[in-house]
Amino acid sequence: MAEPLSPHAAAARTPSTQVLRGLDALNFFLADVRDGLGPYLAIYLIAVRGPDQGWNEATTGLIMTIAGIAGLIAQTPAGALIDRTNAKRAVVIAAAIAVTLSCLVLPFIANFYLVAATQSVAGIAGAVFPPALAAITLGVVGPKLFAKRIGRNEGFNHAGNAVSAAIAGGTAYFFGPIVVFWLMALLAVCSIGAMLMVPADAIDDDLARGLDQTEVQAKSDGGEEPSGLTALLRNKYLLLFAVLAALFHLSNAAMLTSVGQLLTKLSGKDNATSLIAICIVAAQLVMVPVAVFVGARADAIGRKPIFLAAFGVLAIRGVLYTLSNNPFYLVGVQLLDGIGAGIYGALFPVIVADLTRGTGRFNVSQGAVATAQSLGAALSATLAGLIIVSAGYSTAFLALAGIAAAGFALYLFAMPETLGYEPGRSDADGGVTPASARAA
Repeated sequence: MAEPLSPHAAAARTPSTQVLRGLDALNFFLADVRDGLGPYLAIYLIAVRGPDQGWNEATTGLIMTIAGIAGLIAQTPAGALIDRTNAKRAVVIAAAIAVTLSCLVLPFIANFYLVAATQSVAGIAGAVFPPALAAITLGVVGPKLFAKRIGRNEGFNHAGNAVSAAIAGGTAYFFGPIVVFWLMALLAVCSIGAMLMVPADAIDDDLARGLDQTEVQAKSDGGEEPSGLTALLRNKYLLLFAVLAALFHLSNAAMLTSVGQLLTKLSGKDNATSLIAICIVAAQLVMVPVAVFVGARADAIGRKPIFLAAFGVLAIRGVLYTLSNNPFYLVGVQLLDGIGAGIYGALFPVIVADLTRGTGRFNVSQGAVATAQSLGAALSATLAGLIIVSAGYSTAFLALAGIAAAGFALYLFAMPETLGYEPGRSDADGGVTPASARAA
């Protein structure tokens, strides 16, 4: 006979203040660790290594694509791992250490293949963080408070990015681009301490994977474990959202990197790290209130109109980059990244949760959709790099803006509002049925 649903899952979640503060601190300190070197990788390779050592926009873009593909391959297995393991804290800590070590060795190596290998390790380890943080959050607060809490998570994530970028920008003036490596090591240590603030018994592992009573019964009876690919292919809206996630990142991922490269050309390598830090800080400061607002109002406004705004702002941002090469203007346009990326980060796990609620496929589905997202991000760097080398920065920005416009149209005409939807029980409805229809 199957065990009943755990008391934590059956009742409303009431996490302690310490646990909630631990989640805040975890999202704050992991902000700079989870993405590895990010745009600083391009700045470091181009500004410090430079063409004399064979590094330009195209080769740097290729490194970022290789690392992105490694992370892409790891996304679905990472989600499945988070679904299966009860040691989520240990997985997060191990991933933080792996990302940090793979980046700390970069100043000591120059070979293209070694650089690609270390950044691939960072990409693989970094694939753990999105599903792990979302799962831990769901397991701590439960589904009713999930959207609001995810918005708060993203707010602290963006605040962490802003603070670390400000520190990197200020100290890089005195110590050079190498300062970002020291900062990453410090933040990794702090993130481990924050993770330990969340006790293992505060995380309901059934809730963390989106299980309902039916799935608990099936699991106890030895039923089939959910597959990320199966979950994706059986749910037409989840599959469509994966395509939309890929388009968003195909457009967005290379914009900041390309702006950083352009600022390096315009202002010289001595100011490059500080300027890109200003770009990051400016965007992250906007992302904080945007993410909190989305988390607080997503249930009232709905997911679709907010996500459409993200695609629209992304397209406008790409066009605006072409109007001037003034560094202050470029930093001002970068503020728009705070709106688009702030919305995306806050809504991504919420929409996946909408489409998989009660199925036990939440984290593995996150991984499957994130695989498509990572594919878009990985191709973005190479696409932009090739266009920049062959046709210039303006053409690259317009191409990225066009991709965002295509994503806007696809979301507008093909994607439904996911608020109020529940997973269907047959393939005939594409895996999703409106809650109102199911109630009827």
